[in-house]
Amino acid sequence: FSGFSQELTVEKIWKEYAFFGKGVQGFRSMKDGERYTKRTDINNKDCIAAFRYASQSSTPEILVDLSSLLWNGQKLKIDDYEFNSDETKILFTTETESIYRRSFKANYFLYDLKSNTLSSLDEMHQPQMYANYSPDGTKVSYLFENNLYCKDLNSGLVRPITTDGERNKIINGGTDWVYEEEFSIAQAYSWSPDSKTIAFLRFDESKVKEFNLTYYGELYPSLYNYKYPKAGEDNSKVEVYIAELAKDKIYKIELGEYEYIPRLKWSNTNNTLVLQTLNRYQNHLKYHQVSFVNNLWKSEIFFEEKSKTYIDIDDNLLILKDGKTILRTSEANGFNHIYSVKFSGETKQITKGNWDVIEFSGIDESKGLIFYSSAEKGAIHKGVYSIKLDGTAKKALTNETGSNSADFSIGMKYFLKTYSNANTPPVFSLCDQKGKELYVLEDNKDLRSKLKNYTLSNKEFFQVQGATEKLNAWMIKPANFSPEKKYPVYINIYGGPGSNIVSDRWDGANYMYHQLLVQAGYIVVSIDPRGTMYRGADFKKSTYLQLGKLETEDFIKAAQELGQMDFVDKNRIGIQGWSYGGFMSSLCITKGAETFKMGIAVAPVTSWRYYDNIYTERFMRTPEENAAGYDDNSPINHVNLLKGKYLLIHGSTDDNVHYQNTMDMVNALVKADKQFDLFIYPNKNHGIYGGNTRNHLFKMMFNYTLQNL
Repeated sequence: FSGFSQELTVEKIWKEYAFFGKGVQGFRSMKDGERYTKRTDINNKDCIAAFRYASQSSTPEILVDLSSLLWNGQKLKIDDYEFNSDETKILFTTETESIYRRSFKANYFLYDLKSNTLSSLDEMHQPQMYANYSPDGTKVSYLFENNLYCKDLNSGLVRPITTDGERNKIINGGTDWVYEEEFSIAQAYSWSPDSKTIAFLRFDESKVKEFNLTYYGELYPSLYNYKYPKAGEDNSKVEVYIAELAKDKIYKIELGEYEYIPRLKWSNTNNTLVLQTLNRYQNHLKYHQVSFVNNLWKSEIFFEEKSKTYIDIDDNLLILKDGKTILRTSEANGFNHIYSVKFSGETKQITKGNWDVIEFSGIDESKGLIFYSSAEKGAIHKGVYSIKLDGTAKKALTNETGSNSADFSIGMKYFLKTYSNANTPPVFSLCDQKGKELYVLEDNKDLRSKLKNYTLSNKEFFQVQGATEKLNAWMIKPANFSPEKKYPVYINIYGGPGSNIVSDRWDGANYMYHQLLVQAGYIVVSIDPRGTMYRGADFKKSTYLQLGKLETEDFIKAAQELGQMDFVDKNRIGIQGWSYGGFMSSLCITKGAETFKMGIAVAPVTSWRYYDNIYTERFMRTPEENAAGYDDNSPINHVNLLKGKYLLIHGSTDDNVHYQNTMDMVNALVKADKQFDLFIYPNKNHGIYGGNTRNHLFKMMFNYTLQNL
C-alpha cells in the first residue's frame, strides 16, 4: 500500500463510479486482417483511427474526426459504428434508446469516407432497429415498426420488404421479448452471402397474453403493455421466410414440427442457410439445411440431438468454407465439447476431456485451426486454446491463470486478449495467432494506482462442503483478520443454471462493494451450488425439474460448514442475492431459518409460475406437468418458517422478473403474520439503475447489513 488508506464509501463506488476500469472502445478488425480501428482521442479530437496490429508505434490513420460530424447544425452523438464490406462507408448508430436487455432503437447515419459526406439512413422512418450493410455494401437493411426495410445506396430508394408488422401482433426480422431474453437474440434476419436474399423470422404473437407495467410521475400513471408468455402459456408462432429482393418475392420455408427457431446463419461460401429448431421441452434440437434447389427453397434436416433433460442454445456454430460442414458444441458425452457435423449427417468429436468448452473464437481454415475458450483449468478459470480440425495439436494461447478471452482479427492472424483475475483489473493486449503478446493496449494503470490508496483484501478461492459434494467458493477476509476473533459472514449468491459467480476474474464495482463490507468487519463469501456451470452436464443438470431444492440444500449446508470455522460467528450469517439469487436468498431465509440471521432479496422470483416459459420450462417443464416442482420450492409457500430479518427490493417496472413476484410474497408474509422490510424503486427495471438509484440501493443494503447482521 502507499502508506495511507483512503475511506471507501458506497458513493465512491456507485455515485462517483471511481472504480470503473477502461476498455478498448470501438475495437474493429479491418478486412485486410493487418489493421484494426478503434475510437480514440488524437490531438484532443474524438476520432475513429486505423492502427497496425504488428506495431504499436505505427502512426494511426485518422479515418473520421467524429467531433466534426454535424447534422442540422448539431454534433452527432455516436454510440457505435460499422463499415461496409470494402470499408469505403460507415454506418453510425446514434441516439440509442434501450428497449429491453438487448433490443434498442437508434437513428442511423451513413458516412462516405471517399467524399466525406454524411446522410441520414431514412428520415421518413425513424428511429430504426438493427441496421446492417449487405455483404456487397450496396444496400442497408433495417427494421421500422416491426417491418423489415431495405435501402439501395446507389439509387437512394427505400422499400419495405414486409408490410404486416404491428406492435404486439406481428414482428418481422426482430424477436419477441422471450426470445430476446432467453435465446439471446434480438435481430432475427440475415443477408445471404450474394446480397440477393434476406432470411428472416416472423413472429405472430397475437395469441400471447399481455403483461402491464405502470409508470409513475404524471397525474395519471401510464401503462405499458407487452407480450410475455409465462410458464405453460401460449408462445408466439414463429416462421422463417426468405425474401428475394430482385424478384420482390417472399418464400415461407417449411420446417415440419417445432416450437422454437433460436438460430439462423448463412454459409459464407454458398447460399445455404443453417437453421436450428427446438421442441417445447427443449430436449430435441434439429439442424436444417435450407438451399435453393430446382427453383424452390427447401429445408432438409441433417442432424438431430436429444437429451433426457434439456439442450442449451448458444452461438457455437461455425460453417466451414466447403459449404458442407459445421462446427458445434454439445454436452452429449457429459462435458461440452466441439464436434464437426457434415450435411450428410457424419459427426466427429474434436475436443475431449473432463472439462467444458465455453465458446468459439473462430477458425483459420488455411491452417486447419479452431480457436476456442474453455474451463480446462477448472470451473473458476477461462483460457484460450487452439486445436486442429482432426483433434490434434491442442495448444494453450493464454498462460495466465484467471479469465482470458480473445477477439480475433479477420483472417485470424491476431487477437485482442482481455485478461483479469479476481484481484486484478482487466488488461487488454494484442497477440499473434500463437498467443505471443505484441503489446498492451490498455492496462488500467490509473485504476490500479487508485486501488493502492485503499486497504483492500485479496479474494481467495477454496472449496466448501455442500449437501453432497465440495462446492467452489471464494472468501474475502478483513485486512486486520485475526483467527482468534469471531466474524459475521455475508454470503453473496446467484446459484442459477448457466451463471457462475465464483470466477477468477475482476468483478468491478461488486468487488469494491464487498471490500466495503470487509472493511466494516464482515467476511464476504460466494458459493456456486449444484446446477451451475463448467463442472460437466451431470452437475449442471442435477437441478432439473426442481429448481431451488438442491441449491438451497447446498447453501444451507455450506453456511453451516462456515459456521464451524473457528473464526466465524455462526449466529451472524447473512445471505444476499439478485434475481435467481433473490429466489435463493428467499428460500434460505425461510427453509434455512435456523442458519441465516438475515436475508436480502433483490428482484426475486418467488414462484416459477410467474416467470417466462422458455427459461422456466427448459428446467421445469410446465406447471401442469410438474406442479410439485413449481410449488415445493416456491418461497411463497415457506414464509411461515421465517425467523430472521428479511429485506425485499424490487423495481416496479421490471419487465423480466415481474413486480408481481414481490407483491405475492408480501401477501404471503402478511397472511403468515411475519414482519419484514420492503423497498420499491418506481419506474425501474430488473437492473435497478439510472440517476442516483444504484447509489441509493447499495447504501440501503449496506446500512441494513450493519443494523441486522
